Amino acid sequence: MKLAGRIFITLLIGAFIAVLTLPVLLIVNLNGSVHWNGPIIAVAVSLLLLYIFSVTNMFARPKSRMIAGAAIIFCLLIGFSFAVPHFYKESFATVADDTDLYYKYQPFTDSEKLARLDGDASFQMEEPLPSLDGATALYPLYAAFTEAVYPEDVYEPHSPEYSKVISSTTPVAYDYLIDGTADIIFAAGPSEGQLKAAEEAGVELQLTPIGREAFVFFVNTKNPVEDLSSEEIRSIYSGETVNWSEVGGRDDDIRVFQRPEDSGSQTTFIKFMNDVPIMEPEIEEVASGMGGIIEEVASYRNHKNAIGYTFRFYANEMVQNDKIKLIAVDGVEPTIDTIRSGEYPMASEFYAITAGSDNPNIEPFLEWILSEEGQRLVEETGFVSVQ
Repeated sequence: MKLAGRIFITLLIGAFIAVLTLPVLLIVNLNGSVHWNGPIIAVAVSLLLLYIFSVTNMFARPKSRMIAGAAIIFCLLIGFSFAVPHFYKESFATVADDTDLYYKYQPFTDSEKLARLDGDASFQMEEPLPSLDGATALYPLYAAFTEAVYPEDVYEPHSPEYSKVISSTTPVAYDYLIDGTADIIFAAGPSEGQLKAAEEAGVELQLTPIGREAFVFFVNTKNPVEDLSSEEIRSIYSGETVNWSEVGGRDDDIRVFQRPEDSGSQTTFIKFMNDVPIMEPEIEEVASGMGGIIEEVASYRNHKNAIGYTFRFYANEMVQNDKIKLIAVDGVEPTIDTIRSGEYPMASEFYAITAGSDNPNIEPFLEWILSEEGQRLVEETGFVSVQ
């Protein structure tokens, strides 16, 4: 075959491979898996090289066969190297939301984790049902309330379109409360930004304390540090203390993780810092799900030198990650007993929060939550009651 014919066929083969590759890249990017772009392109280019080397008889001679093989392997290595940072990051344990967590506590299912009363509740909800939302860490509690007093139904935790009981995380829950989508949310107290948003919307947030919980700090289990004082933690998060050896640990830089703005844990953390300047959070680039890249506060990764924070119940009961450990603060470990006694310095109340909804069942429901039955579910779930 003449050279011009070979070039023409090669171009056709290249176009065919591109036509097959582009839809794959589009699907991958729309799904947010941009780390696969490099490997996919590398495979496509390798297929084209394979064809070129075949028609030029490079595989017919040992020396040229080695060159061709090396070129294809090199191309694949380059492409797959773009995915290595993603998988390296993913290799570290996290303390993050897991969709399966919600379904383990979904009301009116065969959940073995959901707290239940011994018999029927003295209060039974009737129409119109208040719409409930809240923090991830509190979903097991208000799911237990739901099963106790709501009519039996399917309460899908991620379907605000038709479910009366969902869990959309603290920032979104406050948005839903302020715009009237939710009647009651269960969360930590509002951030400055959430208070401002409510004021601008002409909404007054009403907070009813319904339980107590511990705000905790955690590190890798291999970290020898077991206890930090409040001042040492503030010094770490202000950027003043930068090495674990300064607080009794190994000679290793401290990798500090924070939580997104307006999340319940970040709001509690800011209050704990007590006007001490907070260092800038670590930022990571993540896929937006529509082929774009956005920057957001980096999720906790359990590096041997990392430190992060959350709420005790979420870490101990929901995530149950045996590669992290909670550290004592000011010499006191975060337990049910130290929360109840007030000995643990970072125990605080959490709330059922309303914003002026005219649903007539809200007040009776809140009264029931504060009753012996409601507070028993608070305790049975794993929190500390306020009564």
